[in-house]
Amino acid sequence: MSKPFKKVHVVVMDSVGIGEAPDAAKFGDVGSHTLGHIAEKMNGLTIPMMESFGLANIEPLQGVAATATPKAYYGKMQEASVGKDTMTGHWEIMGLNIDKPFKVYPDGFPAELIAELEKRTGRKVLCNQPASGTQVIDDYGPEHMETGALIVYTSADPVLQIAAHEEIIPLDELYKICEIARELTLQPEYLVGRVIARPFIGTPGHFERTPNRHDYALKPFGRTTMDELKDAGLDVIAIGKISDIFNGEGITDAVRTKNNMDGMDKFAEVVRRDFHGISFLNLVDFDANFGHRRDPLGYGQALEEFDARLPEILEALTEDDVLMITADHGNDPTFHGTDHTREYVPLLVYSPRFTGGHELALRETFADIAATIAENFDVAAPAFGTSFLGNLK
Repeated sequence: MSKPFKKVHVVVMDSVGIGEAPDAAKFGDVGSHTLGHIAEKMNGLTIPMMESFGLANIEPLQGVAATATPKAYYGKMQEASVGKDTMTGHWEIMGLNIDKPFKVYPDGFPAELIAELEKRTGRKVLCNQPASGTQVIDDYGPEHMETGALIVYTSADPVLQIAAHEEIIPLDELYKICEIARELTLQPEYLVGRVIARPFIGTPGHFERTPNRHDYALKPFGRTTMDELKDAGLDVIAIGKISDIFNGEGITDAVRTKNNMDGMDKFAEVVRRDFHGISFLNLVDFDANFGHRRDPLGYGQALEEFDARLPEILEALTEDDVLMITADHGNDPTFHGTDHTREYVPLLVYSPRFTGGHELALRETFADIAATIAENFDVAAPAFGTSFLGNLK
């Protein structure tokens, strides 16, 4: 590579795994393959841009052809950390290795935690079990409106979510309640990754969540490459829920998004900006709307919609830009349960500067992206990860 890239764009297709990882048996995920099974359920995916990048050269995918002349460097990455959640995956992408997993609560939160939350907030708790964020307000919203009790629920992720009607519990109070929950769940015995405020409005049978969601995350367990970039005076532009995932650490600008397509709108605007550093986009709909809800057809359509937006992004790229498309874990929508799946994730790396693409060797940690970014911008390398910058020509 002749000169460093001025801008590195990292896009995380949240949960888009590409086949079971070698340690899938430890997670009960043998046989999972998010992309492969979606392609089968769709009777073939139509994703010409990622096809041209070499996506099907990584693993065979129904409806997607392998190419002898890939436009991008392609390969797959294996997660080194012990979890398979969003925070662990993203933190590893930026150079950390998480050796202690966050906790999940498939049977709800411990009684002593709920009792303390009720004591500190002065409000009773409803639900306290894993639930769909939209279904839970339909099920418990009427009782919440009558009693003012908090709707507390979780998911397959290490999160504690609190839903409340904005006319019953004002936003300021809901946020304070979530701050209390965050303080309580910082204890080592709980190790909850995020507390999420989930306000909603409407009447029974017609409830809808509002955009006033707020996440209360843990700080990353160490310095990330984002911190190194920021301290060096470079730009770190977080798009989507990236700022929440990193609790604002190492970020110079945060851009909120509503959904995948709004995320692509905002991403296109950022790509056209004149900046020096990285942009980091998370597209959450794949995971939240389709993976957890076990909707392979919706998932497949969302992948096709994302692919259809890539030409606009590529047109905005210059030889000073490089685009990296990857994922943070799997969430096979054809698999049992509603949990994430322990899978390899794809890695596609494109720049107008490249004369063509080539296969990248298996990356043994997601942190190889952080190492590559660090080398490109000549900042301190992360403790984990091996740069592949020298392979990009």
